[in-house]
Amino acid sequence: MSNARVTLNVTVNGHARSDSVEPRLLLAHYLRDVVGLTGTHIGCDTSSCGACTCLVDGESVKSCTVLAAQAENTEVTTIEGIGRDGDLHPLQEAFWAEHGLQCGYCTPGMIMAAYDLLERNPNPSAEEIRVGLEGNLCRCTGYHNIVKAVQSAAGKVE
Repeated sequence: MSNARVTLNVTVNGHARSDSVEPRLLLAHYLRDVVGLTGTHIGCDTSSCGACTCLVDGESVKSCTVLAAQAENTEVTTIEGIGRDGDLHPLQEAFWAEHGLQCGYCTPGMIMAAYDLLERNPNPSAEEIRVGLEGNLCRCTGYHNIVKAVQSAAGKVE
C-alpha cells in the first residue's frame, strides 16, 4: 500500500485551505473527516441517493463520486456555507417552514441540489423542481413538501 499524498488547494465555504490528502480520498470524506463539516451526509457511496450533494464551482455534485484531488483550485460550498451571519439561507428556512423534511438525513443534499436548481431557474414549476431533484432520494416525505419548500424559496434566493 502506498503512502503517497497530494496537496489539495481548495476554497471551502469561502475559506482557502491547503491539505495533504491521499489521492484516493473522496470529496465527501475530505469534507467530513479533514475539514470537519459533517453536514455533507454519506448515504450510499454509489451516487444513488444524493445525500452528499454539495456545490463545486457553483454546480451540484455528488461528493461521494468525486475525488478530493479533483477539487483542486475550486470553490466548494456545503450546507454549512449557504447561510450568512448565523441566519438560515432562504432554502433552509423554507424546508423548515414547509415541513420539507422528516428524519433530515437527505435534507442537506436536497437543499444543495435545490440551490443549484434555483440558481439556474429562479422560478421553477413543480414539475421542473421534481426533475431538478430527481437525483436526490428521500425515504420519508413523499416529496410533496420538498417541492413546496423549493417553491416557497424561489425568488428569495440571492
